[in-house]
Amino acid sequence: MSKETIGRGTWYDKMAQKIISREQKLGRSLSKIRTEMGLGASGFPHIGSLGDAARSYAVTLALREMGYNSELVAFCDDKDGLRKVPAGLPKSLEKYLGFPVSSIPDPFGCHESYGKHMSSLLLDALDKCGIEYTYMSAKEAYEKGLLLEEIRTILLNAKKVGEIVKEEVGQERYTEVLPFFPVCEKCGRIYTTKALEFLPATDKVLYVCEGLEIKGKWIEGCGHKGEVDIRRGEGKLSWKGEFAARWRALDIRFEAYGKDIADSVRINDRISREILCFEPPSHAKYEMFLDKSGRKISKSAGNVFTPQVWFSYGSPQSLLLLMLKRFVGTRTLDVSDIPAYMNELDNLEDIYFGKKPIKDPKELTKLRGLYEYCWVMKPPAKPSVHVPYNLLTFLVKMAPKERLTEFVAEKLQSYGYLQKNQPIDAELARRIEYAVNWTRDFEEIRETAVSLKSEEQNALATLLKALETEDDPDKIQNAIFNAAKSSGLKPSDFFKTLYMILLGTPQGPRLGPYILAMGKQNVISALQRALNTK
Repeated sequence: MSKETIGRGTWYDKMAQKIISREQKLGRSLSKIRTEMGLGASGFPHIGSLGDAARSYAVTLALREMGYNSELVAFCDDKDGLRKVPAGLPKSLEKYLGFPVSSIPDPFGCHESYGKHMSSLLLDALDKCGIEYTYMSAKEAYEKGLLLEEIRTILLNAKKVGEIVKEEVGQERYTEVLPFFPVCEKCGRIYTTKALEFLPATDKVLYVCEGLEIKGKWIEGCGHKGEVDIRRGEGKLSWKGEFAARWRALDIRFEAYGKDIADSVRINDRISREILCFEPPSHAKYEMFLDKSGRKISKSAGNVFTPQVWFSYGSPQSLLLLMLKRFVGTRTLDVSDIPAYMNELDNLEDIYFGKKPIKDPKELTKLRGLYEYCWVMKPPAKPSVHVPYNLLTFLVKMAPKERLTEFVAEKLQSYGYLQKNQPIDAELARRIEYAVNWTRDFEEIRETAVSLKSEEQNALATLLKALETEDDPDKIQNAIFNAAKSSGLKPSDFFKTLYMILLGTPQGPRLGPYILAMGKQNVISALQRALNTK
């Protein structure tokens, strides 16, 4: 007997139901259910940074669809110290290593601080994606005393915190020092200080600024010995405690996290339960994005792929599709993947509007739900004009600059994507702009990787020989038919394979004329690469 579909049938609907069931068992109030994401401010936000927000917001949306009041809190870690100068930024920033990012000048000169500049980039991406959030600054939260009760409790139980950290990860540092970083009142650094003692009667922490090794580099302290007042936000909790403090102070019920901070989350779960007496939020662990070389995409690795880069070549909805289509498993990611996600979003839209049938009702519900989440529950009223990304880029490449839009419109009308005299609407105009950006920045679109059977390989090889000497569109069309038949393939199946290789979609314009329009040598090169021959 099949289980009943939950909500829109996605992972996010199932997670929302799990959260509600757990909270009911815990007997906690369901008047407002907060999800959370951490907003980094120490470097350029990468694609993975947006994933935190997208996934948590999808859970928030699922909770709202169930009838609950839910909000996403975007907590900005702007009291974090600068550990390394990110690639692409001036070396002069090295003098600020160890300083809270909220106290470092903006190297671009457009925001009040370095931290504000970096966090604004991610907030801009959230806004473009339609993600609604309540912004909270760590600097302001500490200065306003939002975490004060939790800080006191953690510092009063610092010995127990140290034992938990040692038991979980074998680190002994917090058996010797407090899990708190004062901001040195003399040099202004935060990670060079060692918190020695908490004085509960005055809410003061005694410290010495003696230095710390950060990312393999020793940052010298100034040697100052002093005290800071936790009521005035003159320091911050270490990560071995700050998550837990936030969860309790803000009453967070769900937070996803990357596998790279799994140890910190496990430690904070225990601190939350055993010291702060607050059941930690429901969690979901996700894998990290890797670049094509297998390295984690990160600020420190210098291979940052930002949301802003994506928005140059693809829509916010296609970026949300990347984030939401799959939760588990490591994925490699590159700018060259954007066209495939644009085409996949079109495919989802066809399913959503009933233009492409899906037999399994559960699968149909799930895919329709995924499409709605990509549009943050505000899907368009009607489908847009779908033109394969590769086709648009080649048309843009061929178009006379002085009449680009008219040229593209004429070609799309001749290919049947637009009706005769049908104008280009705002959505298609945006897609043309993506294609313009792509052709400006890249020489070509790489062909789609397709797994080829031996018959398809033979047909491709035969077609390649024909293309070397044929320049007539009708004869090229016939050559495709003949290559298929001579290799024992249905011509319709071979055409579909060629469309997938060249356009990334199973159908497209008449191939004979299109191959010449693309540039015959471009097609030959793409087909040769598909065959792994030179």
